[in-house]
Amino acid sequence: MHIELFTVRNRPYLRLVESRRRTSRNGKPISGKRLVLSLGPLAKHDDGKPGYLDRLRQSFREGKPLIEALGPYVGDAPREEWDIKFRDGDDGCNGEPKRLAACVLDPVFSALGLDQLFASVKHASKIRYDLQGIVRLLVYGRILEPASKCATMEQNGKYHEPLVSSDNPDNVYDALTAIDENAERIFRRMNTCIKRGIGRNPSLVFYDVTNFYFEIADADEDVLDESGNVVEKGLRKFGVSKENRKQPIVQIGLFMDDNGIPVSFEMFPGNTLDHHTLRPAMERTVDGFGLGRFVLVADRGMYSAPNMCHVTDAGNGYIVSKSLRKSTAATRRWAVSPEGYMVVSDKFRRKSRIVRREITLVKKDKNGKETREKRKFTEKEVVYWSEAFYRREMHEHKSFLDFVERLRANPAGFRVSAAQSKSLKRFLKDEYLNKKTNEVVDGRKLVAMIDDKKLDEFNELMGYYMIATSELDTPDQEIIDKYHGLTQIEDQFREMKGTLEARPVFVNTPEHIHAHLLVCFIALTMMRLVQRRIAMAEPKSDAGGDLKWSYGMSGERLSKALREWQVLCQPGEYYQMLNASGEDIRRVLSAFGVGTGKRIYTKGGITALKSRVKVF
Repeated sequence: MHIELFTVRNRPYLRLVESRRRTSRNGKPISGKRLVLSLGPLAKHDDGKPGYLDRLRQSFREGKPLIEALGPYVGDAPREEWDIKFRDGDDGCNGEPKRLAACVLDPVFSALGLDQLFASVKHASKIRYDLQGIVRLLVYGRILEPASKCATMEQNGKYHEPLVSSDNPDNVYDALTAIDENAERIFRRMNTCIKRGIGRNPSLVFYDVTNFYFEIADADEDVLDESGNVVEKGLRKFGVSKENRKQPIVQIGLFMDDNGIPVSFEMFPGNTLDHHTLRPAMERTVDGFGLGRFVLVADRGMYSAPNMCHVTDAGNGYIVSKSLRKSTAATRRWAVSPEGYMVVSDKFRRKSRIVRREITLVKKDKNGKETREKRKFTEKEVVYWSEAFYRREMHEHKSFLDFVERLRANPAGFRVSAAQSKSLKRFLKDEYLNKKTNEVVDGRKLVAMIDDKKLDEFNELMGYYMIATSELDTPDQEIIDKYHGLTQIEDQFREMKGTLEARPVFVNTPEHIHAHLLVCFIALTMMRLVQRRIAMAEPKSDAGGDLKWSYGMSGERLSKALREWQVLCQPGEYYQMLNASGEDIRRVLSAFGVGTGKRIYTKGGITALKSRVKVF
């Protein structure tokens, strides 16, 4: 028995009905139902809280109905029965579990407007293969079982209903091309749907850079014209790998809003310096998204006068850290001076000042002609000392500092290689530096080369951190707190490289590499929307902390729960749900107001279950 909602003259009513199903001689199911109890108008029972109908049905299945009149029909009362028959030799005798994850992922994909977008792309381009199905398969595969493109296409049969209707597996590369060609439309559609659905929170926009490596030996060559000028830079280049890999890499700059939801990303050659990525990334994506005024939050690798001018020229603000060790001597003296500090506790103190700067901006036109422009701007510098940051820096440099002390205590006992002496270069007196030699340096000579003044200054700056901001009137502590939100974008990179396994990358062309990263971006955004839904449904979830930054459930656990939620098809198109009682999948479904209960499903029942998943 189950509770049914029906309409009479546009007014919703409730009733308890009993399904009657049997299998005909030819094996086809015959369905019917019998009215057991009329419950009257829905408005008579609705308590005004969200998801009343789903809660009512769940309470009835659990034997504790919200409507008292349903009491006699639970417990030992007659329950719905299913007559399932097996015949020797039929395929149904060998059960093969199928994934149900699409019941959650399809509504999220649709809520982002991607189903309609790719249907439109297919129609306009007269594509014959199943573009939307392949995109869904690629994105869901990233979340559930990351693999190569060909291996992901082979996962199509693992879903309770195949996602892709076309037969040619090579169409996956055609789909990658279509994804790349429509990247801007994808970003805009997702951004529009998120703004309409949950509200994009652009008061702060976080930006950071990471890179992904390739299992190849050689970097891509640049394309040159007849005069030897670079026409097109190679994409996969050797650079500073975040994982310390020796293979070629590509750089990506990722934007994220203050809800922890990704906004967009941009791709760059692997040898691009971090601060050279910010302006192009903004110009190609967020500058045209109509986010309104926002404050960009980024780390010290992004700070440069041209970058900050670009941000403010667009009407936005910035909170960006600066390297105190690379600042002027006067700035360093101001930072370590105790004068002006507000002592919050013995573990934390802060101060700030307003500075006015004059710079020369160098711009190039399309022909490479340079123009110079004098610019003046004002910003606030906030510097703070933290015991936690001090301890972290001391831990990071402990081996080096211990080495210096041992060297001083017993210089005759050390012979230092050229590689080791290179790490000491910034602490050596200039008159002793010899860039040409690679010979081993005697420890007794090295002691004389160490500049104690530089070393003392290095130690003196331990625990200090500086932030520059255009927000002159914002309190110092608020500036610091907003900057610390940048650590959340690192979680996005960990999910991309961990749960989604975005690297190593095995596609070759720049277009397909970009499409691969865009698939990972869509998967990451979908995962964050599900995690956010869980966090909102469970304010005391295992993530803890501020709700807007709470993930509710880790990406790894979410992936495992959705992957293991399966269904077994029985004769007569009945479906037995598997692993639906696990704690994690129960939390996922509960966050969307969906309960499964202990029952056998029909194909229509699974469709109805998916229809109850509301993302926004």
